[in-house]
Formats: sequence, C-alpha cells, structure tokens
Amino acid sequence: MMSAILELRGAGKAFRGVPAIKDIDFTLERGEVHAILGENGAGKSTLMKALAGVHTLTSGEILIEGNPVVFQNPADALSQGIAMVFQETNLVGGMTVAQNIYLGDEKLFNRLRRLQIQARIFLNSMNFEVDPEAMVSSLGAAKKQMVEIARAAHHNAKVIIFDEPTATLTPEEKHHFYGLVARLKKHGVSIIFISHALEEALLLSDRITILRDGEKILTDETANFDRDRIIQCMVGRSLSTELYGARKGIDIPVRKRGSKVLSVDNLTKGKIVRNTSFSIYSGQVTGMFGLVGAGRTEMMKIVAGALKRDLMHGGEIEFEGKQVRYNVPRTAMKDGIAYITEDRKIEGFFDTMSIIENIHAGLLAKKKNPVGILSLSEARNLADEWISALKVRAIDPNAKIVELSGGNQQKVVIAKALVQAPKLIIFDEPTRGVDVGAIVEIHTLINRLADEGLAVVVISSYLPEILALSDRILIARQGKIVEEMKANEATEKSVMYAAVH
Repeated sequence: MMSAILELRGAGKAFRGVPAIKDIDFTLERGEVHAILGENGAGKSTLMKALAGVHTLTSGEILIEGNPVVFQNPADALSQGIAMVFQETNLVGGMTVAQNIYLGDEKLFNRLRRLQIQARIFLNSMNFEVDPEAMVSSLGAAKKQMVEIARAAHHNAKVIIFDEPTATLTPEEKHHFYGLVARLKKHGVSIIFISHALEEALLLSDRITILRDGEKILTDETANFDRDRIIQCMVGRSLSTELYGARKGIDIPVRKRGSKVLSVDNLTKGKIVRNTSFSIYSGQVTGMFGLVGAGRTEMMKIVAGALKRDLMHGGEIEFEGKQVRYNVPRTAMKDGIAYITEDRKIEGFFDTMSIIENIHAGLLAKKKNPVGILSLSEARNLADEWISALKVRAIDPNAKIVELSGGNQQKVVIAKALVQAPKLIIFDEPTRGVDVGAIVEIHTLINRLADEGLAVVVISSYLPEILALSDRILIARQGKIVEEMKANEATEKSVMYAAVH
C-alpha cells in the first residue's frame, strides 16, 4: 500500500459567492499518476490551482504527508514540493533554457557558462534533449514543457500537476511526454494531470477522479474504467452514440452541395502553401485533414485575410463569383468570411474583457464604422442571446473571459464569429482542449449551420471528427490539397494513406 503524499479534506472555493468546487475529498499516493476528468466548468482547474497555491481555499484544508498547510501563493506550494505545469507555460521567452531552470535560485555571482554546464548535466540526467543555451522563445511546445518539468524537478518537486499537458503537442511529442511521465513516476514523483483526452487518462493513470458541477462524483482504479463509464460519470448520461458514433455517408445522409461559395486556384505562399486549388460549397461541411505542417491552417488563413499570399504568382481567390485579395481579416469579415482560430488564447479573444464585450467586438469588427455610439443594453441582449444559444456556463455575462473554462472560452469565440452572420465559416480545430459534452454541442452547432445553408469548413487533426462531420473531405499534404473524397467513400485507412503518401 502506497502512503498518501497529498490530501484534500472538504475543499471548497467560491468566486463572487458562487462555488466553483464544493466539499471535495482527494488523496494522492506517493509515486502515483492520478487523472482528473470532467466537463468544462466542472472545477478541475480550480481544484488544481488551489493545490498549486494560485487560489486560496474558501473552506477545507490541504495536508502534505499528514501535516496541514496553507498556501498564499505558488512559491509557498513550491517550497512544499508542489509544482504546476500550466497549459500555457510560464517561462521567460527572452531568456535561455538554463536561465529559466535556475530562475529564482541564482547565486550572487552567477557565471552564464557555469549555469549552462550545470543545466546540461541536469537535463541529460533526465534524458531531456534540450539545448540549455537555446532561447526559450525558439522552442516548440514539447520542449518548453520539458523545461517546465526540469525546473520543477530542480526545485525537488514531490508532486507535479499538469494542466492539459498534450493539448498542443504533435503525436510524436505526445509519445515523448508519455515517456517523461513514466520516468518521473519511476523516480517516485507523484503526478496529477487534467486532460480531455480520455484515451490518455486510461493509458497513463493509476487512478481517475471525475468531477461534475464542482463536486467529486467518483475516484476509482483506472482498470475499473472504460471510455463509456467515464463519459457516463462526467455528463450524467451516455454520449457514445452521439460522440463519433455515427458516420456521415454511412449512418447519416450526405448533404447535397449548394452553390459554389469559394474557389481557390493555384494558391501559393512560400514553401508553406504550394499551387493548391479547391472549392467550397454552401449547405455542406467540408472537412480538411492532413498531418501537422500540411498547410491546412495557412490555406484558410489566406482565404480569411489573416495571412498574405505571394504577391507574384500567388494564385487567385474567388468569393461568391468575385475575385478577392484580402490583406486584413476585417475586409473578409465584411464580405461574410469568419475564421475561428485554433489558438483561442492568443488569437481568439480579449482575455481581460467580459463575455459581453468580446461578443460585441465580433459585431463591431464587421461594421463599416466601428467607432460609434455603443448601446450597452443592445450589447447585453446580444450576449444573453448567444450565451443561451451556445450554453455558455458563466457566473454572469460580465464575467471576464479569463475566468471561464477552456470549452466555454471556445463557445464565446464561436459566438464572436457567428454574430457577424457569415456566409462562409471556418472552424480550425474546433474541439481542441474541449470536454466530451461540449464536443457534442459544437458538432451539433456545426451540423445546424450547414443545414441552414452556410458553407462550413472544419480543419481537424482528429480523423474520427472529420469522418463524423464532413460531407466531403479535402486532404492536404506538403502545402497542397492532394485528394478529395466523398464522405460515403472515405475510410480512416484511405484518408490517412492519402495524407501520408
């Protein structure tokens, strides 16, 4: 029997009098990997931030190795051996890897060379292939995560908490992360991770705790769970038939194409997009699939005015039969093109503004004269309408976006685009970092928009999502659309073959 390193008793946290978590008991054993699962807004991040010293509990207590502790800030938690690796890493981009690892632990006379040598030895001991002299801003998501973990290990963290650790990683990087978890566990480090990827939780964890509406529903050995049981506990009902259970073209009829909305001919941007041609039709969901680096996002960003194609020999774009060249997104928005970014935290919303202000910003972006008299009641009514339509969970419409969970943030980003009444809407990785309940809601919305006659494009790296939603599938490889498939003819094998070969 393993001994408990960390314990929560009757933990509660309220914001503005509204409880985010209520009366939660939780135990973490020494050397255990423990997954925390739940829908967006279930209280997962709040609970973990309380353990990491970001939030102070309203009620209940935290015990480390049986001793009660109170954390006023993350430094307090770190001094007790608890480190949290956030979804957005807290590294200083303008400093080297070595400087970030030893940040806060500098000697009075710190020679950079000695620091780099120490960091190299330390990183090698953990089997992390990261250059200690590299600037953090130049690293990919996986390498940044390694630096965060190295920093936590340097501070002798007994417990490391990961918030959505693989949300931005490529399949190769994910595999690398799984190896890291195994190595940390071997060294006796206890790990808690929040994830929306159920397969990941089943693969990595020893135990699983499920939260719903701020309360603990269940803690059990991972061996006693399967995907269906997890979903049942998370949302209170089975979603197996709704979540990738039905296939477009097999279980669901394919929509007939409407009028041609978009025509792209020989589109080129450097080496990212190369002489590619395709069309998009109204009343259909067009899925775009490809491996990381295939150029899907870049193609649609050019269409939406977020990227510029080559000036010479950059190809042609026709929208509703008219030749267009958008240099900024606003002109594309006015014509009726909305692009919902895959990186909502950087490009999707204003995090210090309220839900009302963010949704209204979408409307202002489309207006000819965004500088005018702002009707607060109009903005409020608009926000209420979309909060209700998309089932956004928030304390009230004045809540700051930063206070919302990832899935609810995504819904606000979608509302911000839909308020523009677009004719072509592009969803780039619409369900990344979103729980199973919200995935079903977003899929239902995408289908409804196509049924209403909109031209819908869905870019996704998750093949079951593409097969479940798309009426036709465009497959990208090396910056070019290489194949088009009808939904009723496509299989996982044939789509993947086209994407690779």
